[in-house]
Amino acid sequence: MFRRISDRLEFTRRLGFRLGALLSVAILPLGLISLIQNFNLVSEAERGFEIALLGRTASAAAGERALLQSALGSADALGPAVLESLDRPQVCSDLMRNFIEPSATYVFAGFVPLNGRSTCNSASRGEVLDLSLSEGFKTFMADPGTLVTAVASGVITRRPVIVVMQPLYRDSEMLGYIGLSLTSELLRSTHTVGNGNDGARIVTFNHRGEILTAGKDAAASIDDLLPRNVPLASLLSQPETTFRAPTGSGETRMFTVVPAVPDLVYALGSWSPRSVGAGLFQISRFGAVTIPIALWLVSLAVAYFAVFRMVLRHINVLRGQMRRFAIGNRSEPPPVLSDAPTEICDVSQTFHNMARILIRDEEAMEEAVVEKTVLLKEVHHRVKNNLQLIASIINMQSRMIDDPDAKRVLRSVQDRVAALATIYRNLYQAEHLDAVEAGRLVCDIINQMVSASVEPASDLRIDTHIETLTLLPDQAVPLSLLATEAFTNALKYARPAPGRDDAPWVRVGLKTVAPGRALLEIANSIDRNADQTEGTGLGSQLIEAFTTQLKGQATAQVEADSFVLRLDFVIDEVNALAEGRNVVLTSAARRGARH
Repeated sequence: MFRRISDRLEFTRRLGFRLGALLSVAILPLGLISLIQNFNLVSEAERGFEIALLGRTASAAAGERALLQSALGSADALGPAVLESLDRPQVCSDLMRNFIEPSATYVFAGFVPLNGRSTCNSASRGEVLDLSLSEGFKTFMADPGTLVTAVASGVITRRPVIVVMQPLYRDSEMLGYIGLSLTSELLRSTHTVGNGNDGARIVTFNHRGEILTAGKDAAASIDDLLPRNVPLASLLSQPETTFRAPTGSGETRMFTVVPAVPDLVYALGSWSPRSVGAGLFQISRFGAVTIPIALWLVSLAVAYFAVFRMVLRHINVLRGQMRRFAIGNRSEPPPVLSDAPTEICDVSQTFHNMARILIRDEEAMEEAVVEKTVLLKEVHHRVKNNLQLIASIINMQSRMIDDPDAKRVLRSVQDRVAALATIYRNLYQAEHLDAVEAGRLVCDIINQMVSASVEPASDLRIDTHIETLTLLPDQAVPLSLLATEAFTNALKYARPAPGRDDAPWVRVGLKTVAPGRALLEIANSIDRNADQTEGTGLGSQLIEAFTTQLKGQATAQVEADSFVLRLDFVIDEVNALAEGRNVVLTSAARRGARH
């Protein structure tokens, strides 16, 4: 894990990165001072802009504030007169009617007792007016107290009205409330946001978060003017609030909240950023960040270009020379850099001298290795010829003997000698003398034994499934001899299975079963009902001896109508040169890298 992290952070060791880091540290104080000053200027401008928006919101709601405060004052003034005429409904109703008739502001005035049955109001002449089921009465009874609320349909006017309710007490006993109704159109008409603010709207709401009035054309799209998922009651925690939020339609708008009637009614200003120029502050904030960054990038670019021309360019050329030399380009020593600074020229001259010495020494070593390889291959070739000569002499001797047992013994000896000859033939033909392709070796031995031992007219079937497997000679020799003994026995005892029309068969398999482990399997068909020929036991002893040399484990057993011999052994590590030369190219020298 730590090695992977170290590899990912390898770029931090480069000269360009370190130079950039040092310049960044040097420029950082100046950049931070510039950034802080720019942000302070932008913050002060934004604060002034927010104060201006709050003032415009308060100014736009000034007309509605005056009407509501007047209504509350009127309700307070009507209280004593109502208390004196409560027992005279006609007089009380005339009082309410005389109050609203000269005024174009109110459409209804009346006293509503706690049972909701009013006899003192401007709509009747002392008769009982049942308001117990009205929306305004229910709202008041839910939380008695001074309240300004909106009613969608007034009991008398049947129009949207704003009801101002003021509780009426006698001593400490609440008798009911005095209610004054104003039309919503009247209150909305007082909203003024000034010229050039087509995207601005004013919405008023009470302390419960209930909307009272909205802009002139906002009745059909109230969600487009309010902040999405923000309860209006949650905006009352501060006396004045300015924030930016998306609306129900997804448009981002500026919002300002100011109290119209303290603790009762609040005005919410909904401003389009384009109409009030709020986008300029985003550009200013962006500029406050980008200008120091741009200066930093320009300084880094200039410094890096200078270092690249003087240092990095020559280092890249020198690195390319070293990489080509590492992958085997030995035609001539790399040239010395002449236009580089003195220090880099010294390094280039040193590398040139080192490469020249290495090329000379490698040529001498290669000549010595080639000479030794030729001599060793010649030794293997002569051993193979001698073994083949011995096999030929044994074959000639067997032809002169008439005893079948003696001929069979000589034949087995000849097979073993021929197997050894095949091993040495593969050794002198191999590209690397310290490794043998065991799969091809076993195939050659099997083909040789089949050609010598199986009659052309025989119906014996030979199946081979042999994978490529590279072994050391110390393992290839006993494996080949073991395969020879086992295959000889398989040919000797192969019989057709009883009750079947198939011909006898022999199957040979060699494969890698796990990393570092291989399996040799030789099987032949048998007839359990036939008499088995007694052997000398030499083959079994040889197989056991070869298994010990291979440090493996051999098992022989009968499975169904076949006899199977399995050898599981460990593969000794082969020299890396036998598997090909691995060259790892790196853009920079790293610990553990190979060239």
